[in-house]
Amino acid sequence: MQAKEIHLASRPSGEPVPDNFRAVVTELPSLKDGQILVRNIVMSVDPYMRGRMNDVKSYVPPFALDAPLDGGAVGEVIETRNDAFSVGDAVSHGQGWRDIAVVDGNGARKVDLTRAKASSYLGALGMTGLTAYSGLTAVAQFKPGDTVFVSGAAGAVGSLVGQIAKALGAERVIGSAGSPAKVARLLELGFDAAFDYHDGSVKAQLAQAAPDGIDVYFDNVGGEHLEAAIASANKYARFALCGAISQYNATEPTPAPRNLALAIGKELTLKGFIVGSYSHLAGEFSEKMAQWLADGAVEWDETVVDGLENAPRAFIGLLRGENTGKMVVSI
Repeated sequence: MQAKEIHLASRPSGEPVPDNFRAVVTELPSLKDGQILVRNIVMSVDPYMRGRMNDVKSYVPPFALDAPLDGGAVGEVIETRNDAFSVGDAVSHGQGWRDIAVVDGNGARKVDLTRAKASSYLGALGMTGLTAYSGLTAVAQFKPGDTVFVSGAAGAVGSLVGQIAKALGAERVIGSAGSPAKVARLLELGFDAAFDYHDGSVKAQLAQAAPDGIDVYFDNVGGEHLEAAIASANKYARFALCGAISQYNATEPTPAPRNLALAIGKELTLKGFIVGSYSHLAGEFSEKMAQWLADGAVEWDETVVDGLENAPRAFIGLLRGENTGKMVVSI
């Protein structure tokens, strides 16, 4: 059987371009014991994938050249040599960027498409939601009554962080975003304040939105946003460092934050995290998120790009901020 795959043709320098990717038709091997064959329905593109396109040592190996990229996907089992899965089962797995995938059974989990649509298991009910929940509760040690600032708040993770914070009793939630429409959406989602970082100094806008300071910062952007959060932080504030999308395409060192010394006197906690270290919270998270979605406390947005061949365009658009909520590709 043949599969269509998107390969990494060359490593980007700065912002990725379409020529960094190549569509390839490949012949799939026969299944081995324990494996399943999955026809993908939808796949995810995520900011962390930009780092994997560089040939550098990190928490996860870089993508190989002239080989398929990978990432979260949901699909239907069409052949199986694993007793735990039947033909017709819907599964989530990590072999995205292709229309048909050979998946080891221990790398897949069944999902219920009568409960929620396929893309939700890449978003609110998937790794994206767990990232938001674990970063806020376990990493930033959120407490009811906290004032929370979220950068990149109209993105997949950020929009959920703000809503979860409100559901858990935040005093005030503030978000930054990259357009007036995104700011308006954050207010619809229950954020108490939001601002467009293009409208002026992030530091000044955050100080205006949080006159009494912030207790928690969930960082998806880095750079100027992190510097502004340090400036507005109350004593003992806790920062969850999830991403730094403002720096992913940088070809030169970025200067901010330039005020890190303030973290000493304010006794701040700045902690980076990877969602895989918090998989033990998956059950707790799933139960709470299912209830929040059911009672309307949390909404989730997605931006859908149709066609596997358009996955590179979706990824490039993600890094440019063209998405509201989760960016997914319908295959």
